[in-house]
Amino acid sequence: MTIERIIGSISRPLSQGRWAMVMCCLLLTSCGLYNKYDRPEVNTTGLYRDTTSDVDTLVTNTDDNFGNLPWRELFTDPQLQALIEKALDNNTDLANAALNVKMMEDMLKVAKLAYLPGVAIAPQGTISRVQMDGASTSKTYQLPISASWTVDLFGNILSQKRSVQVQLLAAKDYQVVVQTSIICGVANLYYTLMMLDEQLAIVTDMEQLVKETWEMMKLQMQLGRARSTSVQSAEASYYQVQAQAVDLRRQIRELENSMSLLLNEAGHRIDRGNFYNQNLPQKFATGVGIQLLANRADVHAAEMALAQCFYDVETARSRFYPNITISGNAMFTNNLGTVINPGKWLLSAVGSLTQPIFQHGQLVAGLKVAKAKQEQAYNTWQNAILKAGNEVSNALLAYNSSSERSELDKKQVEIYTQTVEDTRKLYTSKGSSYLEVLQAQSSLLNARISKVSDDFAKMQAVVNLYQALGGGSK
Repeated sequence: MTIERIIGSISRPLSQGRWAMVMCCLLLTSCGLYNKYDRPEVNTTGLYRDTTSDVDTLVTNTDDNFGNLPWRELFTDPQLQALIEKALDNNTDLANAALNVKMMEDMLKVAKLAYLPGVAIAPQGTISRVQMDGASTSKTYQLPISASWTVDLFGNILSQKRSVQVQLLAAKDYQVVVQTSIICGVANLYYTLMMLDEQLAIVTDMEQLVKETWEMMKLQMQLGRARSTSVQSAEASYYQVQAQAVDLRRQIRELENSMSLLLNEAGHRIDRGNFYNQNLPQKFATGVGIQLLANRADVHAAEMALAQCFYDVETARSRFYPNITISGNAMFTNNLGTVINPGKWLLSAVGSLTQPIFQHGQLVAGLKVAKAKQEQAYNTWQNAILKAGNEVSNALLAYNSSSERSELDKKQVEIYTQTVEDTRKLYTSKGSSYLEVLQAQSSLLNARISKVSDDFAKMQAVVNLYQALGGGSK
């Protein structure tokens, strides 16, 4: 017998036997209201794509998950560690996340106290006198105490308490998400600053080389071996390199300001190490896809939202059942209708049962809405899992691609370095044109800049993979 049929039967005149039948049905059908959330089936097969094959999925290692590595063991640069610790201490977003956890803990305490009876006291006193000769002053007092206790026979209070419990877990998950984001954000900014430092050093070296070429061409023109156009081109190339240096200094200053904001400080210079002195892992184990359900705090938070909706459905169901309340009253008073009366106690107790019959469709609509929200939360959770797997796959792909590009850049740098040296020698002996010299220098500069960018992309991929696997919170 469904809840709707039970409610319909109550709306008709009931005999004593029918009342007994209805109550038995309510008790039997209420057994499902005490269910606990159980994770639905989820398929994580092939969640990570292989970085080299278009069809195969990544072979994973369940024993050595890179995401389980504590952040201090991954980021070993002392200056970076100091920045991360300062950001975790000062960041306002993380402080607000901690306050959210505290608020949910307080709400859970309130939910647990709902099992206890509510007690209230309202003392009263009256002084009265009739305006007649010889009339005496009448003094009465009342000290009423009332208590009311809701019997949670059909799980209404229980489901609400469990809903708050999973909200607390979700709030803690959000705190971990913010913490992980801060750790990886600081690391990415730190590596970006070092990358720009390295590029600025390259541009500065090239600036000196281009200036020497410019001076060489001026000398060649004075000796009648070169035209003025070669000198002008070399001079323009020198200014172009200087402009690149100016732009790099601007980017460095802006990133230092961004880092300072992450530290909750005014903009200032950020002390940092050398780009090529960083020690980051080069081999990774990602773990099986199901581990994302526990390691990724945002994925777990999405599941806790699903669990909350599950308990909200339980709460909506419980509203179809009777509300049983036991109330007690006690009052110490001298006002019992007698002229002279010492203080006496008046005691009373009553039990009440309220069974909803017709609520303008609100109970049915509330249950349907709760079920729809549960379905939405399930879809969101499933998407969060797929998104997490996508991020892991992309980070692995970025690392491998950047590694390959870095090796190719290294070969280009070696070739262009030799080309610059050869063209400069040939230029002085009329074996090459000034355009070949300038082109070789420009190609060398671009290759060296590209090499640093690809090495940085490798570092960034390591950080992103660590975050995608749910690391950074230990």
